[in-house]
Amino acid sequence: MALYGGIEAGGTKWVCVVGTEPGALQAEITFPTTTPAATIGEAIAFFRAHGDLAAVGIGSFGPVDVHPASPTWGFITTTPKPGWQHTDLGQAIRGALGVPVSFDTDVNAAALGEQRWGAAQGLDTFVYLTIGTGIGGGALVNGRLLHGLLHPEMGHMRIPHDWERDPFAGVCPYHSDCLEGLASGPAIEARWEQRAETLTPDHPAWALEAHYLALALVNLICSLSPRRIILGGGVVSQPHLFPLVRRAVSELLAGYIQVPAITKAIDAYIVPPGLGRYAGVAGALVLAQQAAGMT
Repeated sequence: MALYGGIEAGGTKWVCVVGTEPGALQAEITFPTTTPAATIGEAIAFFRAHGDLAAVGIGSFGPVDVHPASPTWGFITTTPKPGWQHTDLGQAIRGALGVPVSFDTDVNAAALGEQRWGAAQGLDTFVYLTIGTGIGGGALVNGRLLHGLLHPEMGHMRIPHDWERDPFAGVCPYHSDCLEGLASGPAIEARWEQRAETLTPDHPAWALEAHYLALALVNLICSLSPRRIILGGGVVSQPHLFPLVRRAVSELLAGYIQVPAITKAIDAYIVPPGLGRYAGVAGALVLAQQAAGMT
């Protein structure tokens, strides 16, 4: 049976696997994201140590160039992560391993993984949003990953900022108070001087976080009409946040969208990933299978 390589290239850490699906991994490694040369080199060494692969799929933090005809296809482009701007990732992996490579954002990859094996099985239109060190979103629309001018950058949508309620300026180096600037893990820590996981469930941070996330989700519901929204990432691993977000979404929609998924079953509409922490790297395996012509 053909084996595939998958890379979830995150801004904090990388996860690399060899296998065919989340339940059939033959090898796995996690290591911190340091310099481009060291991090990419560690991934290449891992795959070289585990035999011949049919293809490799990469889901990367971004922004990235996902257009195959572009001379900078496979590059991480204008990322705020120091030292990683305009880094060749996809072409470097393809050249070093000599196998087909498919390349996309980490959140688009996670969406693919969730559709194949997780919380979006059977759905052709849905959104995957991750809230952690950064905020990013991926979407499948009519069964295809959403690409266009670039790829979705849902974390940088502009949302209403009530400066009286929240005088915090935001942490995004490009936009200050975009969604990522106000609601990411670093934003929570900078605003409250505590990491999100150390905040008690009754801390006022959570009501504010739910408000910002709900604003973003309502924008996505009204613009993309997803059949389900999956929320992943470290910030939403706090179980008390989901009920707050669902309630805030319902309040903001104010009865305008009358569909049972929202009016009667919102607990099954805004959900955590079915694959947990494996969503991104599972999607990278789907990308690898696509690169090999298997899907």
